[in-house]
Amino acid sequence: MESLWRKQTKEIRGRAQEADVKLDRTTWDVIVIGAGMAGILTAFYLQEAGKKVLVLEADRICGGQTEGTTAKITSQHGIKYSTLIKSVGMEAARGYALANEKAIREYEKLIKNREIDCQFERRTAYLYSLREKNSLVVEKRAALSMGIDVVTEDKGELPFQVKGVIGFPNQAQFSPLKFARNIAAELTILENCRVTELKEHLVIAEKKVFTAEKIVVATHYPIMDIPGFYFLRQHQSRSYVLALSGCKRIEGMYYGVDREGLSFRQAGDHLLLGGASHRTGENKKGGAYEYLEEMARKYYPNCQVEAKWSAQDCMPHDGIPFIGKYSFFTPNIYVITGFQKWGMTFSMIAALILRDEIMGTENTFGKIFNPQRFHLKASLPHLLTDVGVNIKSLTKALFTDKPSCAHLGCKLEWNPDEQSWECPCHGSRYTGEGKLVDNPSVKDLEE
Repeated sequence: MESLWRKQTKEIRGRAQEADVKLDRTTWDVIVIGAGMAGILTAFYLQEAGKKVLVLEADRICGGQTEGTTAKITSQHGIKYSTLIKSVGMEAARGYALANEKAIREYEKLIKNREIDCQFERRTAYLYSLREKNSLVVEKRAALSMGIDVVTEDKGELPFQVKGVIGFPNQAQFSPLKFARNIAAELTILENCRVTELKEHLVIAEKKVFTAEKIVVATHYPIMDIPGFYFLRQHQSRSYVLALSGCKRIEGMYYGVDREGLSFRQAGDHLLLGGASHRTGENKKGGAYEYLEEMARKYYPNCQVEAKWSAQDCMPHDGIPFIGKYSFFTPNIYVITGFQKWGMTFSMIAALILRDEIMGTENTFGKIFNPQRFHLKASLPHLLTDVGVNIKSLTKALFTDKPSCAHLGCKLEWNPDEQSWECPCHGSRYTGEGKLVDNPSVKDLEE
C-alpha cells in the first residue's frame, strides 16, 4: 500500500547508477548498506566530510521503513524519560534527550541551508491519556530534569476529552521523501542491489563484490547475525497509519500513552491517524486498518481515507538504539538499528555519531548509543519474553505445515492486513509467494 509520502514523491534518484560507473571496481572509503533515511544521511555527512562513499540499496531509495513513517522529528517518545532514569540512570537518560534535541536543530539547519521544500514545521508534541494523568505528571518531571521544556495544556484539538496531557514545544515534522530526494541527489547510490554477506572490507551482493575501508550496516535490522547478536537484543513491531481528508485541522502532534492510544498529526491537507501496533507476526486475525477506520469514522464522521500504510520498527530491549561499532571483533564495520518508532530523529543522531567516529572525532553521545553496552536491569525482562516467543515459534515446526523463516527457522504467521508471512521471532516478512519483504533474512523462502 502506498504511503502519503510516496504519493507526494514518486522518484528519488542518486547522482550515479551502475550504467554510469563501474561501482564494484572502485575501492571506497565507506560503503553504506541501506538507502533509508539513516543510510543516506550518514552517507551525506561522510561525503561532506571528504569521504568517497557508496550506498547500496536492496530495493529503491527510501522504499522501506522511511516511507512508512509518520515523520515526527521529536525528543518526545512516549513515557520515556521516567523509564530510562529508572532503568539506565540519569546520565544516559539525559544524553538520550539532548541527542534528540540536537537532531531537531540539525534537521532545521540542514533544511534552511539547502533551502529544501519539505514542509518542515516546528510543532508542539503532546502526550495524552484517556484514563489517567499520573504517569504524565511523572514524565513531565523527568523530562524537565533532562533539560527539556514541557508544558501542561489541553488545546482541545483532539476529538475527545483527555484525562491528562503534556506538551514538548519546538519539536518538528516534515515530508520525509521530499527531504530525502534533495539529500540523495548528491550521493552515489546503487539500487536493486541486495547485500547478502560481509567479509572484513568486502561487501558481497549477489554476483558483485565491493571493497571499502569502512562499512556501515543501515539495513533497519542488521543482516549479519554473528558477531553482534542483534537478533537476541531486539524484536520488531508493526503499526498502521491512515491519511484522512475532510477533518478539522490540528496544530500539534499527539501520541496516546494508553495501551490502545492513537497518534495524530497534520500533514498538509491530510490528518494522519496511527495506531494498532503489534509485535510482528502477531496479527493473525487482522483488522488493524478496520480498527483505525472505525476510529476515524467515530471521531471524524465526514472524513475520507486517502491512503493507508504500515511500518515496522526495531525495539531494543533497553529502549536505546544501537549506533556504533558492529561488534568488538569487526573494527571496520558499523551498525545503525533499534529506532523504536522514532526513526527520523534517530536517523540524524546516527548520521552525526558515525560521521564523527569514522572521521576520528569523539562524539558527545557515542557512549550512550554504543552497541557494546549492556543494561541488565532494562534488558532482562524483554530478553526473557523474546526467548519465550522464539521457543514457541520453533516448537510449532513439529505441529504445523506453515513455512519457516529463511533467517533462523522460526515458523511464520500470516498477516491478513498486509497479505504477508511474518516471523514473530525477529520480524522478517515475505509475500504470499515467498519473496523477501523485510530483513533480517537476506533471501526468499524458496532459496
